[in-house]
Amino acid sequence: MTKLKLFLHKLTHWEYWPYQVIYFPVYFQYLYYAARTRSFFYFNASNPTIKNGGFFMESKKEIYDLIPYEYYPKTILVHPKEKLDTILQRIDTENIQFPLIAKPDIGLRGTAVKKILNTEELKNYLKKAKFDILLQDLIPYQKEIGLFYVKLPNKEGKITGIVSKEFMILKGNGKNTIRELLHQDKRYLLQLETLEAEYKEKLNYVLKKEETINLVPYGNHCRGTKFVDASHEITPEMTASFNIICSQIEGFHFGRMDIMYQSYEDLAQGKNFQIVEINGAISEPTHMYDPKHSLWFGWKELTRHFHYMYLISKNNHKNGAKYLSFKEGVHEFKKHHNHYDTILNF
Repeated sequence: MTKLKLFLHKLTHWEYWPYQVIYFPVYFQYLYYAARTRSFFYFNASNPTIKNGGFFMESKKEIYDLIPYEYYPKTILVHPKEKLDTILQRIDTENIQFPLIAKPDIGLRGTAVKKILNTEELKNYLKKAKFDILLQDLIPYQKEIGLFYVKLPNKEGKITGIVSKEFMILKGNGKNTIRELLHQDKRYLLQLETLEAEYKEKLNYVLKKEETINLVPYGNHCRGTKFVDASHEITPEMTASFNIICSQIEGFHFGRMDIMYQSYEDLAQGKNFQIVEINGAISEPTHMYDPKHSLWFGWKELTRHFHYMYLISKNNHKNGAKYLSFKEGVHEFKKHHNHYDTILNF
């Protein structure tokens, strides 16, 4: 019965539908733009300094290297064959403290992102990881948004949407176990299998009254985070601040910045925040996934942003940015799928 209820929940909430369905109108738009640019991989030029424009196989570490140091958490890149002692020494040198965040350098929608509490957990993570990973300081701010930024040709940059992320935070009543509390919310219950693998017997713990626990401390929709449209928080002051910030990120014209912050007031002034990561050409305007929005709204936002990417790519190409050739693009696409298979086996 529970499986049937979850199936019906996913069926009646388009935010859970396969991307092939959600992106249906974009396929036709893409083919039109590919014909106009005479390139199947024109989007490579949307962010010339990011590998493949940020559409696939882009390294998070290489993107961090484009960002002023004060805007992102302390981060080191670790290779799969690197020894634990060496890694611990590097962590100490960079003054990264436990708990920390471990995640793939080339990611897949939050897969293999994990909060690491101690050396033993890090050791176990490294044993499973067959890919380059990033180890990162925990960001001191509790709130997270995705801020979509575009810099159209010959115009000031603008913020086209903000998504607020509501984490999987449970509040205890002194009676129910964590597992029982998860059963009270279908969004959370969809994550039960993953949470059982991670927390095991801890799910049988009874939270005290008013006690809270954040089961997934990173804002990924596929890991149970609720996306809420907060685009009404965009102000001229915030736009001006992010024009200054983004002008310091060489070659960044189009994408979503995932940000942890103190308050919208501080964010508008460009202070008390850190960038979790920047997503380039592959970025979605994730504010569209607010449950209050219709599929029609989602299609409008997707096609609007896809048009922005086309205009930006075409202009950057005119100014010298390269489109990937068909052969290069297919090669990168194959690498992309092989790498994702590796992450999915984590």
